Amino acid sequence: MSARAWALLLVLCGAIFLEGIDIAMLAVAIPTIRAELGLSTGTAAWVVSGYVLGYAGFTLLGGRAADLLGRRRMFLGWLVVFIAFSALGGLATEGWMLVVSRFVTGVASAFMTPAAMSIITTSYAEGRQRNRALLIYAGTAAGGFSIGLVIGGLLTQLGWRWVFYAPVLLGAVILFAAVRLIPVQRPPAREGGFDLAGAMTAAGAMLLLTYGIIRLEHGLAQWTLTVAVLGAGLLLVGVFIAIERRSAVPLVRLGILRQGSVVRADLGALLLLGAFMGFQFMVTLYLQELRGWSSLETSLALLVMGIDVVLAPTVTPLLVNRYGNARVILGGFVLATVAYALFLPIGIDWSYSMMLPTLLLTGLAFTFTYGPLTIAATDGVAAHEQGLAGGLLHTATQFGAAIGIAAVTAVYGLAGAGFDAFRAALVVPLLMALAGLALTASGIRRRAGVPGESAAPVT
Repeated sequence: MSARAWALLLVLCGAIFLEGIDIAMLAVAIPTIRAELGLSTGTAAWVVSGYVLGYAGFTLLGGRAADLLGRRRMFLGWLVVFIAFSALGGLATEGWMLVVSRFVTGVASAFMTPAAMSIITTSYAEGRQRNRALLIYAGTAAGGFSIGLVIGGLLTQLGWRWVFYAPVLLGAVILFAAVRLIPVQRPPAREGGFDLAGAMTAAGAMLLLTYGIIRLEHGLAQWTLTVAVLGAGLLLVGVFIAIERRSAVPLVRLGILRQGSVVRADLGALLLLGAFMGFQFMVTLYLQELRGWSSLETSLALLVMGIDVVLAPTVTPLLVNRYGNARVILGGFVLATVAYALFLPIGIDWSYSMMLPTLLLTGLAFTFTYGPLTIAATDGVAAHEQGLAGGLLHTATQFGAAIGIAAVTAVYGLAGAGFDAFRAALVVPLLMALAGLALTASGIRRRAGVPGESAAPVT
């Protein structure tokens, strides 16, 4: 690639790195923020959940908006919103200000991230060049989260407000470079106007389903409200499908959901992120609450899981070129299954050396799985729908993260919230990894059964 192409990729990777460290730093800082502002348990939980609600609720709409309204416009505009509301979070003196800040920041990420990904998929030639760009992008995303855990621990020592101000500074640098490097693109002409009804029902359905999933953390408490919210979300999904079938210019072309490779990649990403985030949440709980480690000690312990920031752009492309996406993804899910199984017999006094194999294998599993899934989720999709493909992928990852954390939290609470409950909750990531393994294996078998097809190409 040319120097300008590398510079553009660096800027877009910077945006996903920003999103990753933003989430991780806040996760580390929440206990300190809660203590200093005197937040209730519910308010503190909503500081985290508000971001997830905004992100997952609007990602599908954000991806399609990039296609219809212009990728550059969506990226730059929502990056400005992200910066502004991160600054508001740093100035917050009340819990509600933090919740509003995180919700709007999540909405900004929902529009900004699919736009960045679709700029990559439409700016780099399909094949090895695009695959390498996407693998670097995916590795940067995961690396941002892992490095953010450490940076968050360090900044929290200086003052929790720096957890909000640091993204403002980094975001400003990215914005300055993006204005210069992202080429101006005219959005395609649209006949029949914008599908406003589809947009409203899609956003409503995603918000309700996300909120319902977040409520699963409460277990059986107020289960009737949880069921009602999820039911309303599913009802809106049905309304959305009916609207899209009748729309002359639908927000989402439903035919894209008939592409088996796209659907399997999105489901695989959901299971991968669900298992990873659920496991990371329980390990953090184990180290901080059951073992008494500090936030910085915990961050340093988990840093090894960020090995993919080095391996994703270097080793994974070689494996994909040699064996194809499907087999590399399958290998990643095998590693994830082994990693989570090794952690099941954990004891209350395990040394770090006994935890290290699982943490290392988890990082390797993410290295071999997330990037190839990103390639598979966009491969073969027309250029004018790349934003939609990115939106579907990021919606799946956010739903997966929410499901994974909600599931382990619910199991932990139902099992009594002790050490035995911790072990019971660890079964959830293992089951999700096994489901991802089965899904990928079935995709390989299905493709191998097609005359003239090989199991090696994209899943």
